[in-house]
This record gives sequence, C-alpha cells and structure tokens, in this order.
Amino acid sequence: MVKNGWKTREEMEATERATLAPFAQKSGDSRGRKYPEPSHGYRTEFQRDRARIIHSRAFRRLEYKTQVFLNGTGDHLRTRLTHSIEVASISRTIARALALNEDLAEAIALAHDLGHTPFGHSGEEILSKCMRDHGGFEHNRQSLRVVELLENAYPDFPGLNLTFEVREGLKKYERKDGFPSLEAQIADLADEITYYSHDLDDAVDFEILNAAQLEENEVWKRSQRDVLARYSDAHEPELHKLIIRNIIDVQVQDVVATSAASIAKANPKNIDDVRKQSAKLIHYSDDLRNANTALRKFLYANVYYHPRVAEVNQRACEMLKKVFECYLADPGQLGEVATKRIEQEGLHRTVCDYIAGMTDRYLIEEYARISGSGK
Repeated sequence: MVKNGWKTREEMEATERATLAPFAQKSGDSRGRKYPEPSHGYRTEFQRDRARIIHSRAFRRLEYKTQVFLNGTGDHLRTRLTHSIEVASISRTIARALALNEDLAEAIALAHDLGHTPFGHSGEEILSKCMRDHGGFEHNRQSLRVVELLENAYPDFPGLNLTFEVREGLKKYERKDGFPSLEAQIADLADEITYYSHDLDDAVDFEILNAAQLEENEVWKRSQRDVLARYSDAHEPELHKLIIRNIIDVQVQDVVATSAASIAKANPKNIDDVRKQSAKLIHYSDDLRNANTALRKFLYANVYYHPRVAEVNQRACEMLKKVFECYLADPGQLGEVATKRIEQEGLHRTVCDYIAGMTDRYLIEEYARISGSGK
C-alpha cells in the first residue's frame, strides 16, 4: 500500500526485503557513505548513487572516449558511454533473473569505466608506462579515484560520496577479504559479455573481420548456426546483427543458469555468507568460459592489433605521451583546480589524473596547441 500518493524510501526498502533473495545486497543494509548524509525521502541509497554517477562530468565525458575504434571514425561505433550503458542493461537483466539488487548492479556498471583514459586500452597502456615509476596506472583504480576524489560537484565532501557497496564493486583487483556482493560480480561479468560481443559487432561494421575469419571462432559459429536455423534466408547486414544478439542471449542465459546452480549449492544465507565464499558465485559454465577464452584471443589477434586499429592508436598514444611530458615541464597549463592538488598528490599523479580525464577530442586539441600543428 502506497501512502501519500508516492512510495517512500522506507517502503522501497521494505519491498526489497520482501522480494529480493536473502543473499542480495539490500539498500537499507548498506554500510553507508564515508561522509554521513541524511537519507533521501523517496530514493534508496543505491538509486542516489546511480543518479550521482549519471550526473557526473566524468560520465558525460565517456561519450567522447574511445572503446576500440578511435572516437569519431564511425557514427555507429561504440564509445565508452554506450559501452557503459550496455553493461548496465545486461547487469540489470542478470540481477533481476537472480532476484538480486538491480539498482546496485546498475550503479556499479555505470561507474566501472569512469577512470578510463582517452584512446581506449592503448591510451591506458601508454599512461601506465608514463607512471611506471610513480605508482602506476590502472583504469579500475582510477574509476575509484574519480568517484572518491576527482569529481567536485558537492561542497561538503570530495568526490561523489558513493556507498561502500558501489565503491567496493569498483575494486576489481584490490580485495583481500573475500569477494564482493553478487551484484558487483554481475557487473564485472556483464562488462566481459558486452565487450566480447560488441567489439565483434563493431569490427564487422568497420570491415576488419570477414566471414572466413569469423567462422574460425566457436562462439560465432554456434550462434550463426542458431540464427540460420531460425532465419534460413537471413543475409548481411542483418545477419551479423542477429548473430551478435544471439551471442549475448547465450552468454546471459549461461551466466544466469550457471550462477543460480552455484548459488543453490553454496546456499548463502545472507550477504556476509556471499563474501566468505572460496570462489565467485557468478560465473560462466566451464564450456562457455573456455569458448570465451578462445574468443578473447581471437579479438586480440584479429581486431585489437589490426593495422587499421593499431596504427591510429599508435599515433594517438604518441600524442598522449607528448602532452604528458609537456604538462610535467609546465604544470601551470593544468588549470587552477588541478594545480591545487600537486602539493598533496604529487606532480606525476596530478598530470596523470588530468590526462586520464580527457576526452579523445580534447587531448587531440591540446596536442595541436602544444605542438603548434594547428587543426
């Protein structure tokens, strides 16, 4: 029963307790925020987190950050923003099917790439090299840094002051005390499902994969057989879109079924039991995991290091390195907000933060300004 014509936060929390699995992370049981804030009248804690992420400047900049193919090289190619939205969509689907907290899974998914560099993984590699002797660089840790420090939309605290559970979900490689929530595990796997399938899709659209190459891969061949069994007269360009959709369906169905069986066997009674498990409970079947390992190798061999991708990315990385070196030599170019962090964070980390936050477009413009090459 809804009182006063709207659902209060307390009513939403009660609905979670009544409808979600006992081992789901309930928003009313959150460990809270680093800086205490009063609760919202009609939004749960994880709904507030999601809104803060979506309204952040770092999230908006993802529109102009490369996924695989340099931003601006094709109107229909993925960017970090569309990738993040797709990860969030798959996360919600899996969480809903397993009676877990969709809002938490979605918030983690939307925030997981906030720390990614311009120019995709190539940009991350070169920034990591620039920071080799100064603490290194890894985009998952940078995402955490964005939400805990670098966003500055609130006067009472640095960062976005997200809940412990969302921040925990961004710590992919930093946990030493067991595993995170099932919702965090879902967002992690949904990221893989998304980039496996959509990098394939973009590579076909970009015409760097042909039919003969694709038929070398088991994941593609399985879904192609399924599609042609249903649509025997399907042809390009519709055919490969149907195959990509089938690949995603197969992956999601496998994760849901396998994880449900894994959860039933482990029989966690609550979220604390989830954290104490000896292995993740959200995972692929052995068969699909092996097939995905082969798919990952296929993508590296045929897409990520393809000359049409690698040559453009190499040029972009040279620009990134040049801008990095220029800012080190003249940190006054960073602007007032960033310059204030140098004393506490150090020069290299401050420059790294600034460049990691750039869009592809802004970095290219900065390189042109610094090098005097014009547009």
